[in-house]
Amino acid sequence: MVEGKNRQIVLVSRPQGEPTPGNFKLTEAPIPAIGTRQVLLKTKYLSLDPYMRGRMSEAKSYVPPFVIGEPLGGGTVSEVVASHNPKFAVGDIVLAFGGWQDYAVSDGNGLRKLDPNIAPVTAALGVLGMPGLTAYTGLLNIGQPKPGETLAVAAAAGPVGSAVGQIAKIKGCRVVGIAGGQKKVDYLTGELGFDAAADHRSPRLKEELRAVCPNGIDIYFENVGGAVWDAVFPLLNNFARVPVCGLVANYNATSLPEGPDRSMALMRSILTKRLRVQGFIVYDFAQQTEDFLRDAGAWIREGKLKYREDIVEGLENAPQAFIGLLKGANFGKLLVKVSD
Repeated sequence: MVEGKNRQIVLVSRPQGEPTPGNFKLTEAPIPAIGTRQVLLKTKYLSLDPYMRGRMSEAKSYVPPFVIGEPLGGGTVSEVVASHNPKFAVGDIVLAFGGWQDYAVSDGNGLRKLDPNIAPVTAALGVLGMPGLTAYTGLLNIGQPKPGETLAVAAAAGPVGSAVGQIAKIKGCRVVGIAGGQKKVDYLTGELGFDAAADHRSPRLKEELRAVCPNGIDIYFENVGGAVWDAVFPLLNNFARVPVCGLVANYNATSLPEGPDRSMALMRSILTKRLRVQGFIVYDFAQQTEDFLRDAGAWIREGKLKYREDIVEGLENAPQAFIGLLKGANFGKLLVKVSD
């Protein structure tokens, strides 16, 4: 048995609106013992992702809510430190779902061994993990990009949006990214090679987006909602496709926005422009994981798919980092380094 304490971040109350540090608590528990065919995992890196905000609520969704008083769930890169499972040896580095804690127990189901010689292990939580698979499957299955089309993507400097834009470029699209702040805008058009970018913090977002989309928008990959959707909506062309991946601008809302009911205007445009607006969850396309890993791995090696990571040190800093994530404070895939 491994000696020591297991630090855990537990949810002590459900946020009303924006999460606050008071919704979380750092606690300690004994390091768990393992049973037959189980392994003990030590967390190296924890992934922080916007979907976690939804699980902090009791609202009905596609996954159960986090349980009050228990560690929050989340993807991790972990090291096997004890094993009663013949498939895993001590020292193996694996992609897991260890959650917001130092140690977790697994029966081996769902674990994927990682080879640090192929790619940095942190990539398994970002460009070669759930965010990358989300971009790949949502864009190719719902967006169906064709050469010469214009694609716009929200939260374009984030792990999903940046991958969406680069894959669309590989498929021959003209790509316009929407991100918060000039530094991120410059990153999109400079480092990532987007054709144009717009700052969603600009008071003239609608005019600026129209200027960089003179021929309208054929594919809009939705990660944000809110004012970004308001700017994009009038620019959608006939037969435009809208994969709806996230609505981060609305995750902290406690009521519907004020103003007139615009649902009929949306429905009329869906009808008259023959729009395809489809929500999806990444695991709808889980059977395409091997195709994704093959293609994304090749694109990374060829320099066609680049990525950026924003790493915060210390499990105790996870709550504040997550609060910042919902405000766009991160620049790239947000990770917490839990241990060396």
